[in-house]
Amino acid sequence: MTTAVRTYASAVAFTPAVKAIQARKGSREAYGRVEQRGWRTEVDDDLAARLADASSFYFATASADGQPYIQHRGGPKGFLKVLDKQTLAFADYAGNQQYLTQGNLSENPKAYIFVMDYAHRRRVKIWGEARVVEDDEALTQSLMPRGYRARSEQVIVFKIAAWDTNCAQHIPQKFDAADVAAALAARDQRIAELEAEVAALKGENAATY
Repeated sequence: MTTAVRTYASAVAFTPAVKAIQARKGSREAYGRVEQRGWRTEVDDDLAARLADASSFYFATASADGQPYIQHRGGPKGFLKVLDKQTLAFADYAGNQQYLTQGNLSENPKAYIFVMDYAHRRRVKIWGEARVVEDDEALTQSLMPRGYRARSEQVIVFKIAAWDTNCAQHIPQKFDAADVAAALAARDQRIAELEAEVAALKGENAATY
């Protein structure tokens, strides 16, 4: 009688070669416990909130012979949308027409999404498979952010295999220009309100003498 070998979601990243190096360098025991706790395989409230706040991510694919390629994708917050518990999708805007990502996906569906949140110093890693959808106008329109000045050439649908987060170590804290501008505007508004209150109080004091 053979004993079934349990497969963990983290095996998408922790390959035998990776595990061998972890064992050699002393981290295999700790990551073995991580495996048993289990990486997440579905969108939960935490991931949904992170994606809703994301205006940028990196999308990795590879050719049939394993040559990797990473492409930056950006848009309004929440443009990377959740279709269901295991499926993400985004409108793929027309760009420089190199089609490296689409070419890679045509021969190798394995893909990876890396979401970096510099403001909160956190990152999300999502492994899975992706496909290009060119002929679904309803899906395309549902994924296009309203009022965003871009042309959607197609849609990329991403099926989640596993996802995990990293600690904040070595992530520099940076803020989007729009967020900084909004914070400064709110500060300036508050300063103006306080100055008006001070001027009014001075006027009241002057009137009593």
